[in-house]
Amino acid sequence: MKDLENILKNIKNKAFQPIYFIHGEEPYYIDVISNALEENVLSEEEKDFNQTIIYGKDTNYREILSLARQYPMMGDHQFILVKEAQNLDLNEEISDELLKYIENPVPSTILVFAHKYKKLDSRKKFVKALDKAKFLFYSEPVKDYQVPNWIQNQAQILGIKLAPNIAHLLAEYLGTDISRIANELQKLKLILKPDEVLDGKLVERHIGISNEYNVFKLIDALGKKDAERAMKIAYYLGKNPKANPMVVIVSNVFNFFNNVLLYHTLKGQSAQAIAQTMGVNPYFIKDFDQASKIYPLKYLTRIISILREIDLKSKGLGNHNVSDAELLVEMIFKITNIDKTKVKI
Repeated sequence: MKDLENILKNIKNKAFQPIYFIHGEEPYYIDVISNALEENVLSEEEKDFNQTIIYGKDTNYREILSLARQYPMMGDHQFILVKEAQNLDLNEEISDELLKYIENPVPSTILVFAHKYKKLDSRKKFVKALDKAKFLFYSEPVKDYQVPNWIQNQAQILGIKLAPNIAHLLAEYLGTDISRIANELQKLKLILKPDEVLDGKLVERHIGISNEYNVFKLIDALGKKDAERAMKIAYYLGKNPKANPMVVIVSNVFNFFNNVLLYHTLKGQSAQAIAQTMGVNPYFIKDFDQASKIYPLKYLTRIISILREIDLKSKGLGNHNVSDAELLVEMIFKITNIDKTKVKI
C-alpha cells in the first residue's frame, strides 16, 4: 500500500481523520492500520467510555451511523471500529445515508471500517465520495513475485539480516500469506541475537523449513530430473506428513510443471515478459527454461495426468490403504521415469 507509511505516521502523530474505510484483498494492511488506530486514538482510561468495536455480521450501517453521530464522554474523541465490514448489507437507501455522513462527518468521531478480502465497487457514489475526501484506503494484495522483496524490506525494517536466498526460501514456503510471514519475522526478531544472520539452519530450527529437505528442493530435483535427490527428499518429507501435507506437495509440484508447460508456449519472448505473463519472479525463469529442455510438451501432459491421479489417491479415491509417503514415492518414480511410463490421459 503506497500510502501506508504516511497513514501510520499521521496516526502516531495524532493527526486523525474522521473516517478510515480500509478495503481490499490483502487483510494484513487492513489489520496494521486498524490496530494502529486502536492503540493511538484513545488512552486506556478513555477506552472504557469512548471505544466501540463491533462486527459487520452483528450490526448494520444505520446503527453504525447512529453511534458515529454521538459525542464522546469526558474526552476529545470516540473511536468506532467495524471489523469484517464486508458482511454489512448496503442497499440504496443506506448508501445515501452513508454518503451524507461522509460529506459531513462528526469531527470528534474516528470511524473505521475494516472491509476485508474484496474491493468496494468504485462506481458507487459513496465510494467516490470516500475517495475524494481521502478517507478510502486500498489494501492491495502482494503478488507471488513481489513477496521476496517484501520479505527483504520487512526484515530491514525489523533489523533482521538475511543470508542470500533466504527471502526466496521463506517466500516459496510461506506463499503470499503476508500476515503469516510478518508473524514469523516478528518471532525471529525476538529470537535472533544482535547481528546474527538468518541463514538456512536458523530458518529450519525456528520455523521448521529445512534448507535441504523441503517441497521446493523437491521441485528443484524434479525439475532437473535428479531422481536420487528427489527420492531422498521424499523420504524426509514422508517421515513427517503433518508438517508436509500431501495436498500441499502435490499442489506445488503441479504448479511448477504447469508453469513449465506454459513456458513452452512463451519461448522466444524476453525473460521479463515471460515472468510477467506467468506471474512469477524473473529469478525463477532460468529454472523453467532448464526444465523445459528436460521435459518436452508430450511429457508434461503426462505429468499433469500423474499429478491428478496422485491427488485423487491422496484424497482416498482409488486408494487402497496406501500411505501418503508411498504415494509420494510413486509420484516421483513416475515423473522421473516419464519417458518410460505410460499414462492414461
